[in-house]
Amino acid sequence: MLTLHHLNDSRSQRILWLLEELGTPYEMKRYQRDATTRLAPPELKQVHPLGKSPVIIDGDIRIAESGAIVDYIIRRYGKGAMMPAPGSADHEAYHEWLHYSEGSAMLPLMLNLYVSRLKEAGAPLHPRIDSEIANHLGYVDAALQGREFFVGPALTGADIQMSFVGEMAKVFDRLAPYPNLAGWLSRMHARPAFQRSVGKGGAYRFAT
Repeated sequence: MLTLHHLNDSRSQRILWLLEELGTPYEMKRYQRDATTRLAPPELKQVHPLGKSPVIIDGDIRIAESGAIVDYIIRRYGKGAMMPAPGSADHEAYHEWLHYSEGSAMLPLMLNLYVSRLKEAGAPLHPRIDSEIANHLGYVDAALQGREFFVGPALTGADIQMSFVGEMAKVFDRLAPYPNLAGWLSRMHARPAFQRSVGKGGAYRFAT
């Protein structure tokens, strides 16, 4: 059986959501961040050298990168669901969103998280970070104009992977100028599988 190594307040939540959407049997092993440092516990180093989450183990297969995990689970257990047909234009767009989430969109959001902890010392960096956040959230909002999902007429792994971008934008109170992104995130939160994943893995409680 597939095992998800789940850390609270982490990207692992979207993998839990994906598994609930697919109805894939899985085992979850939970880990808690240090209440003071917010770092992952050292036990995760025994699962993967990076000591990060999510990590899945499925037989002899071990994967630690969330985009690769989403792709693997859908190909292995999706039975054709949650991704466009290979070779279609939508399939290429789907893969672009899978990579864009962590490859581009998350960088300014994470920089904002870390630089904010520097308080006044980080002030000179905020205009550039704010500009990049607006650039990416504007791009995402425009892509969702008139659309219920990122790709095609139904939920795909692109929505799962992009969810963390929306979650972090909400944490930083950046959603107001982007109604399409805000509406999409609300729709994702209303899905029964998402609600189940929060019940099992815990709600996001990121400290800003």
